[in-house]
Amino acid sequence: MNAQTPAFMSAFDPYVYQTLQSITGSMLIVQTTQGTVTGSLKTVMPDHIVIESGGSSFYIRTQQIVWVIPKS
Repeated sequence: MNAQTPAFMSAFDPYVYQTLQSITGSMLIVQTTQGTVTGSLKTVMPDHIVIESGGSSFYIRTQQIVWVIPKS
């Protein structure tokens, strides 16, 4: 029996990543599988984003995003 090393795997969508990077700092409405978050897009990473809303930071996995609407 061979020992196997666990590997971290995460889906990466380069189009979503690039699009979100281009609007960093903007106000957004983000629909996730758990609900909606409205706030300022602070950080975009390959596997998650950070939205600041009401003085709190929300860390949202990219895989959980259903849709995003820039808010004027």
